[in-house]
Amino acid sequence: MTAVLEPRAGRRCHNPLNSLHATHYFSPDLGRELGALGITHPKAVNFAVRAAALGPVGAGAVTAAFYNYKHDLVARHVPAVWSVAAPAAVLAARARAVDATLRRLLGEEAVASAEMTEAARLALRAAEACGRGARPLYSAHADLAVPDEPHLAYWHGATLLREHRGDGHLAVLMSAGLDGLEAMVTHTATGKGMTPRWVANTRGWTRDDWDAATARLRDRGLLDGAGELTERGVALREDIERETDRLDRAPYEHLGAEGVARLTVLGTRFAQAALAAGAFPADLIGKR
Repeated sequence: MTAVLEPRAGRRCHNPLNSLHATHYFSPDLGRELGALGITHPKAVNFAVRAAALGPVGAGAVTAAFYNYKHDLVARHVPAVWSVAAPAAVLAARARAVDATLRRLLGEEAVASAEMTEAARLALRAAEACGRGARPLYSAHADLAVPDEPHLAYWHGATLLREHRGDGHLAVLMSAGLDGLEAMVTHTATGKGMTPRWVANTRGWTRDDWDAATARLRDRGLLDGAGELTERGVALREDIERETDRLDRAPYEHLGAEGVARLTVLGTRFAQAALAAGAFPADLIGKR
């Protein structure tokens, strides 16, 4: 019998899992491990570690799969990065970085805890029901072996669930008529997205690009003159999240309401510990 979940239960579970996954992108351990392979540019590091599961793909595939990066930026680093280190080597370096990052942020006691083993089991159980169709980043990661150590298995399960939801979210953004930058501008306007400075620094968009996207959204009645979401804009963002929830229900229905609730508790505990340990820059999220 299919479990009946509260409509936002999957989203609430996903949020802390996504946060824990994202810690390695801001970790000095990642730069150290990739630097040892010869990949030293921060943007090349970012493209390599997230795209490595896809294999030695070109810039077009990465731009399509990532959606909100400027293609010119991607093309400056991909596929050149694969001539420095093969995807398999990058994945191995990423695993070492994640191991070091989680041990540093969460502490050895949490890494070795029964709760970590339980969280890994629940996350991997949920991921059994993820679908591969039209989900390239999830599907590529699903081909990777599950690590033996519980904290790495938990991170792997969190990554599967994160990329599954993310791939579906991109389909919803396209259906809503938002390109990659417009999606980021509207997300930032909710107060829950990256600041414009972080978008520029990590995604390659210029101030002129941002202003042009803002003008397009204003013309559509989604932003007002101050760059805030209008009623239509708020409604669109809410519709996007609801449709993303719908496309992402299967893994959480498979896990069941009790399992989802327990994974949410455990995931929140680990994510909050990582946040308290300084996992993310203080100025990452906000409207300005």
